[in-house]
This record gives sequence, structure tokens and C-alpha cells, in this order.
Amino acid sequence: MLRKTVEKQGFAIEPGVVRAEEVARLLARIEAGKLPRSRAGIRHAMRNAGVAELAGNARLMEMARDVLGPGAIPFRATLFDKSPRANWLVVWHQDTALPLKEKREIPGWGPWSVKNGIIYAHAPASALSEVLALRVHLDDSTAENGPLRVLPGTHTLGVLSDEQIHEISTRVSALDCLIAKGGVLAMRPLLVHASSKSRSQMARRVLHIEYAASGWAAEGLELAIA
Repeated sequence: MLRKTVEKQGFAIEPGVVRAEEVARLLARIEAGKLPRSRAGIRHAMRNAGVAELAGNARLMEMARDVLGPGAIPFRATLFDKSPRANWLVVWHQDTALPLKEKREIPGWGPWSVKNGIIYAHAPASALSEVLALRVHLDDSTAENGPLRVLPGTHTLGVLSDEQIHEISTRVSALDCLIAKGGVLAMRPLLVHASSKSRSQMARRVLHIEYAASGWAAEGLELAIA
């Protein structure tokens, strides 16, 4: 059922995947871990043992394997921490950059960059179709605290230019993803998505974990764990 919904819409919502005590334990381990923080949260959060443990949780792995197949592995995690102290909006976009162990000039890949010591390249649609993000909600995501907004079905359109994304956003009806704490949003990286600024005093923390069908993004390009 999850796979069919993701294939059709580009996303699916599963409530109550992570228990409240698991969320509390994870947040405590993140705080104790002392990873570098930016205004928006923590990049490369797989370096935290608690995050890596949750990424390998049987329930999340079952979701990832349902969509990607039995070889699915987690490779990157990002903590988004939106609050009254750190509030921002994100314009309509796709997630197209992947972390890689080394740089190789291969047609369809690039531009390249380095973030916090990790090599990144913008990937072609063929590689991104082998990736699934599971967004674990560590707080309730409501209409007031800047929830993720998506344009259903846009994951099938390939890698889009900024102009194409803008044009699509004017004619496809947006959906706000309102999810209770412990719920998980599964989404394809090419799904066009955005988020508004929060209008609430309530935090909206989300752990965005990415899984791939295998450890190789393409022949000769191995994913980095980030």
C-alpha cells in the first residue's frame, strides 16, 4: 500500500510509526551528541549514534524496503528545527543533491560542491528515483507551525528548472502535510515541496532520513554516509 501511494502521489503519510518514548530518547541523544548546529538545525546528522540507530529501526527499514526493495540502506539524515527563534520559509524546490565518497566526472552529474567536508553532486532523475526520504516528526506538524507543503504527482516530471517549478506551482494544488508527533512522511526527492514560516510558538522538529536502493548512486559513484 505504501509503495502504491508513493508511486502515484510522490509521498505517503504513516501515523504513529515512532513511539513518544523513542522520540524523547532520540532528542536527548541529539542534545548530548553536540553536533554542529546551524540556524535551521543539524546537517549530516547520521554522525549521531541515536540518529543512526533510528534510521536502522525495523519499522523505518520496512517502509524503505517496501518502496526501494530489499537492499535499501539509510545514507543521510538532516534535523530541521523550526521554532520562534529560528523561523524561515522554503520556496518550491526539489531535492537533487546527493553525498558521494569521491568526485568523478560522469555525464548527467553536477554541479559539484563540498559541504562540511562531504562531496555533493546534483544527480540525474535516474539516480534520484532510487531514493526515498522518511521524515520522522518529533513534534506535531500543524497548519500554524510551517508544515511541509507538496505538489502531488510532480515526482514523475524529472529534474525541473526553477522556471518550470514556478510554472507548475501556479497550476497544481498544494497540500499541507499535517502530521502528529511520531508520524512519518515518506517522499520522493523529486516531489516539488516547500514550507511557510511558522505562525506558532510551538517548535516543529523533523528528522529527515534518506534511504537508497543500494550503496551506489550510479556505476562508479558510491554514496557517502552523511
